[in-house]
This record gives sequence, structure tokens and C-alpha cells, in this order.
Amino acid sequence: MVNYKDLGLVNTREMFAKAIKGGYAIPAFNFNNMEQLQAIVKASAETKSPVILQVSKGARNYANGTLLRYLAEGAVAYARELGWEKPEIVLHLDHGDSFETCKSCISQAL
Repeated sequence: MVNYKDLGLVNTREMFAKAIKGGYAIPAFNFNNMEQLQAIVKASAETKSPVILQVSKGARNYANGTLLRYLAEGAVAYARELGWEKPEIVLHLDHGDSFETCKSCISQAL
């Protein structure tokens, strides 16, 4: 099983606690490809704003769960390259519609 921390990601519990304390919202964006992900990460890195990367079942079917996991890991590395020392990026399954999909995401980290 892959751990989100091994990918450089954070969890929503920590992220939401900071947001509540700081009085700000956290955007969540679905992405299906590298170009979308680049834009999301670049904007987040420029503003040093936490972000939730969402992946739908359709995106998993289109891009493959394994590739999306590595895109998320790459997003963290890219954010660091852009000068965001400690990126706050979460990877989230958007509307898992079955037990099997959810279980697969947990065991593969997406």
C-alpha cells in the first residue's frame, strides 16, 4: 500500500484545521491530464495556497489510477521547483461510486 506522505501529500484533516483557524477556504479542482494539473499547481504555488486535487472515477478510467498517483507526486515536486517549500496538496477521490473503487484508491493511493 502506498502512503500519501510518501508522495509528499498532506491530509485534509490537517489542512482543514489550519483553514478553520485561519478563516480561509480551500479550493478543490478535478484534473484529468498533465496540462490541467500544471495550471492548478502553478497557481497554488504562486499564492502558496493549499489545494485539493480531485480525481473522478472517469479520470481514473481515462488516465489510469497509477499514472494519476504519479502525476500527484510530480505535482508536489513541481510545486517545490516553483519555490513552494512545503506544498500543501491533497489527493482526493471525487465521488467514488462503489466499494471496489474506494478500496482500490486506498490500496493504490488512487
